[in-house]
Amino acid sequence: MEFSELNINTVLLNALEDLGYTEATPIQEKAFPVIMSGKDVVGIAQTGTGKTFAYILPILRQLKFSQQRHPRILVLVPTRELVEQVVGEFRKLTEYMSVRIGGVYGGTNINTQKEKVYEGLDVLVATPGRLIDLSLTGVLRLKNIQKLVIDEVDEMLNLGFRAQLEQIQELLPDRRQNLMFSATVTEDVEKLIKQWFYNPERVEVAATGTPLEKIFQSGYIVPNFYTKQNLLVHLLKNDESMDKVLVFVQSKSIADLLFDLLASDFPDEIGVIHSNKSQNFRFRMVDEFLEGKKRVLIATDLIARGMDISHVSHVINYDLPETAESYIHRIGRTGRADADGLSIAFVTENDEEIWASIQRLMKKEVSLDPMPESVKVSERLLESEKEVLAGMKVIKTPKITVQKGAAFHEKKDKNKKTNQGGSYRRKLAAKYKKPKTRGQKKRK
Repeated sequence: MEFSELNINTVLLNALEDLGYTEATPIQEKAFPVIMSGKDVVGIAQTGTGKTFAYILPILRQLKFSQQRHPRILVLVPTRELVEQVVGEFRKLTEYMSVRIGGVYGGTNINTQKEKVYEGLDVLVATPGRLIDLSLTGVLRLKNIQKLVIDEVDEMLNLGFRAQLEQIQELLPDRRQNLMFSATVTEDVEKLIKQWFYNPERVEVAATGTPLEKIFQSGYIVPNFYTKQNLLVHLLKNDESMDKVLVFVQSKSIADLLFDLLASDFPDEIGVIHSNKSQNFRFRMVDEFLEGKKRVLIATDLIARGMDISHVSHVINYDLPETAESYIHRIGRTGRADADGLSIAFVTENDEEIWASIQRLMKKEVSLDPMPESVKVSERLLESEKEVLAGMKVIKTPKITVQKGAAFHEKKDKNKKTNQGGSYRRKLAAKYKKPKTRGQKKRK
């Protein structure tokens, strides 16, 4: 369906035309009339299908001009990167509208954000922690909120934001429209829906956990970390189509290690991003990757939800994630909306259980290939890959032998002290045949 067939006003149509968008995606087409009706909505769609526009368009269509200072629309997201992305999408669509939009998140100067909020906002996009901080200062009031959007709520719960979400609920007015959008709906998310939502209508364009059909998935059986490195170098050197590659790893330390190892083979072509990097560094890495200055971006799951990166040629799961749902979000970085994508997984023997879980969730079998013969199998192991016994690392303690020097001699028998037990009083009794005391004075 084209956007012109929806109940969208001229200013929004003009903004969409400037962006080159004419047709609505399935989630946008289905969600628009339901959100316009005022019902609570749970939107389920895969990453890259246009979920953000699915709630922004009807919100802006109903938003009327106002000069009141406190925000009327609140969008909660899990990461600072997603705050910037959602704020950017709002601004794109309000090119011909007078709407005040702001984003707040931790890790930056709160005083600057207090000034922004104090000047007045219509739409506020926030991470839960910083939203609470601003509310406690008294500068921000949430009693005027008319619509609440929770984006990527399952990731929010994974990051431990449940307590903050419950605290935020107490600050909001009871009468409001609740909108939730996510690619997966877990058991914890279902509990949150029952707690916050009133008779919500579900808008689902694909079964939960089903990946985009346009993503071609493949994988290799790889024994260890350093062999994975050799395989990745082989693929990057021999496949010219890998011009914008996202490589997902399990931890920040692994990301930094892999970056150091690849930098010599591909100077100035590798970037790395994770939560230990500064905000400016993270934004710069993503910008350079988007602009094509970086061919490869190594990332933790932080970026799987945090940024809208288009035209990714390949997603490589260097390490498989801990949950099957996270795999769906990772591969969703490629094959965005109407584009084809490629995903490659490096699967070790220890990954058999999670790999089976991923395939069950997707309801799809992905075959694994042996590594190319030219890829060297490394015998070098990370500490975490070394032998594990009953959940404990086996640490071999070196045997210490004590050599007796020339000055060593055995003590004489009379000088050897042995602990035979018994008290001082019993020893005296054995010697003197009656109890003795240590100079105790007689009482008069």
